Amino acid sequence: MPFDAASSWVPRLEDAIERQPLMVSPDTSLVEAIALISQAHHQTCRLTKEATSVDRPALTGRASCVLITQGRTVLGILTERDVVRLTAQALDLRTTTVAEVMAHPVVTLPEHSVQDIFAALFLFRRYRIRHVPVVDEQQQLVGIISHESIRQVLRPANLLRFRRVSDVMSVTVIRAPLTARVLQLAQLMATHRVSCIVITQLDANQIEQPVGIVTERDIVQFQALQIDFAQTAAQTVMSSPLFLLSPQDSLWTAHQEMQTRKVGRLVVSWNWGQGLGIVTQTSLLRVFDPMEMYGVIENLQQTIHQMEAQQANSPSPTSSQRLNTQNVDLTNTASPSALDSTVASEANVDNSERFAASLDYLYGHLKQIVDAPNLSLKQQQIQLKSLLAKLKQLSIEFDLATKHS
Repeated sequence: MPFDAASSWVPRLEDAIERQPLMVSPDTSLVEAIALISQAHHQTCRLTKEATSVDRPALTGRASCVLITQGRTVLGILTERDVVRLTAQALDLRTTTVAEVMAHPVVTLPEHSVQDIFAALFLFRRYRIRHVPVVDEQQQLVGIISHESIRQVLRPANLLRFRRVSDVMSVTVIRAPLTARVLQLAQLMATHRVSCIVITQLDANQIEQPVGIVTERDIVQFQALQIDFAQTAAQTVMSSPLFLLSPQDSLWTAHQEMQTRKVGRLVVSWNWGQGLGIVTQTSLLRVFDPMEMYGVIENLQQTIHQMEAQQANSPSPTSSQRLNTQNVDLTNTASPSALDSTVASEANVDNSERFAASLDYLYGHLKQIVDAPNLSLKQQQIQLKSLLAKLKQLSIEFDLATKHS
């Protein structure tokens, strides 16, 4: 069955580059820098609202940080998380310059390495960052890539459709009551290194119900508005009412809701509010991590096992047939045709068994890529692209088979 190349499925990293990032000089006051981030966020929201469904979405990564530069040379970076940390310290922002508080040196990505999403995700994971400037051969700024800008160029992907919110959500949810002061919320974010605080209220059964949320971006906005952090209560500034996801929702649903609502995180609730979780744009990007792809395959396998249980009257292959299928030669990773021949050899086997056999191959292939000690980054990228293409082909066939079963 024909299928698109992996490059048409995995986001093109080049599309996620914001080529007009926010830049300031080292002597800019912190107040000015925060105001710049705040203004850029509002401008981007307006642009995004005007975009149609067929337009390329306006990138908003530029609204979550500011680069400190000298000419086109990057000296440092100031992010929303930095603003939260400085707010928690009750620092006088009016007398502080960005050079005094910026993060430096800055991790950068060479322009020639902007080939696919894996290069950026590797840097995000290794350095625990959410923004990476792209520089040319002369170390001059080209643009910036962020979790947010990558999420905005995600295409309808079966990888997202076959993962559930419960697979990647965080259940470590920091909560605060309606009466908590905004300064306390900023301190909680800084202490726990989280990007939001869920505001809760006790119901008639004394169970904390989520009623609102305050995020890092909100803290930046509040600083720009110069509100009194020590006196302002959460209930007066929180985003409410909340849109709640279910743990069983797909990550594609979560992605669409984030796009529609122009937010970077959503609250997950189950068991009438007794269970709470958070899914973020960072969570969405995990599906492109090779280790996380194990989860995709395992989810497909579970679905197939359910199909097998429903097809109890269908003949199943012998144990020797299954063993032969599992013993596909995985050493020839340079040839993407191995899966095709495996699937073809099982043409007379029940659909669910054929898909299970293919998943066995994918699982083994992925394990070999991850475990290979001498595989170069470029070779790993090539093989991962091939694997993603095969996984897409399989998931499309599986989707069609389930619709007609």
